[in-house]
Amino acid sequence: MRNPGKLKPGNEMVPTDNSYPSEWGERAQLAWDTILMKPPTGIPTWIIHVMDVPFVEQITGHAPGDFFRDPDTVYLAFQRLAGSCFIDQYIPSNPLTMGEGGYESSTERKATTGLKKFVLDGLEINSPEAVVEHLERFVFPRQTAAIESFDPGETAWIEALIANERAIQKRFGNDLLKGPSARGFQDFPTLRYFQYGYENYLMAYALYPEVMERDFAQQADLAALRNRVAARALVENGLPPILRLDHDMADSRGTLVDIKTLDAMWFPHFARAIEPLLDAGLRLIWHCDGNLMAMVPRLLEVGLGGFQGFQYEDGMDYEKICRMTDRNGEPLFIIGGVSVTRTLPQGTPSDVANELKWLVENGPERGLMLGCSSSVAPRTKHENIIALMEGLNYYREQGRG
Repeated sequence: MRNPGKLKPGNEMVPTDNSYPSEWGERAQLAWDTILMKPPTGIPTWIIHVMDVPFVEQITGHAPGDFFRDPDTVYLAFQRLAGSCFIDQYIPSNPLTMGEGGYESSTERKATTGLKKFVLDGLEINSPEAVVEHLERFVFPRQTAAIESFDPGETAWIEALIANERAIQKRFGNDLLKGPSARGFQDFPTLRYFQYGYENYLMAYALYPEVMERDFAQQADLAALRNRVAARALVENGLPPILRLDHDMADSRGTLVDIKTLDAMWFPHFARAIEPLLDAGLRLIWHCDGNLMAMVPRLLEVGLGGFQGFQYEDGMDYEKICRMTDRNGEPLFIIGGVSVTRTLPQGTPSDVANELKWLVENGPERGLMLGCSSSVAPRTKHENIIALMEGLNYYREQGRG
């Protein structure tokens, strides 16, 4: 990890708040030490996001309907029962969006979750040309204005983010560590399928590369400005020095777009967008969804220091990744998870125990957390979730034992 002293001085003044607990509990301290890559005494548990609301209520001793009435209380009760040590994305009401048959009818549909027709700024997005038109007419002018008007001394937005982190940490108490949110404290160029839908955006990406790169360049220009202020705020306020970059760029077959086009159009802008965060000494890790193996060495080359997720059944080589190092030759930080698409829904408690053992035996000696590869969907076998919780508690207490 880089020396925080390398953070370049600027004109921005970010008010600091040193109201974190004066003494951490055992689990939170274990998470802190692991993030700092200290020799482990145990293996901490990352958030266990189970979306089966009746199961969560039952196993925590709550009555049916308690989750709906008070998601914070029931959600945190489950995290403590599961032995969680570190939560970087706190979304207690999220399980309420999912029922046994999938999304609840009341859940808002978006471009990637079943919305059939959508209009942005009065323009229907029904073709790749509509994507390009919307970018040129609306997005580019807005981004240009945001870049030109950016004031590093205007810190209300980052102060609000810091205040929210403090409020969540206060709710957690001293034995569960809140990490900086996946989004908000860091920004970087993204593929805009979430805005325009996969089909039309990916066709536009292939047909109009010069427009796509212009978008990545503008996104990076603004991201670099915001990241410089965010990095200073994170360091000066003493938040955990780790950020998870969460943007799905692959499916089970590989990257959503040709890796060569990412090399040419995306990675250079991504690299300069995240540089202020790296200069501040923050460790950046990437959420892996799908088969991201082609991107792994490239992400390490531009400065990332670890990974989370891993869909092993899609070709993510966990053992190989855990033997890799960052661009400075240092070990990677790894959040290894039991598969939520194979082992937990389809396997047995023995399969869960064996996969946890495999994750531990092949994970890095330092900088390892355990959890799930992603959210645990409804109808996942309850006995497997219980076996997962038992295994996580064992490795937290016994380490490699």
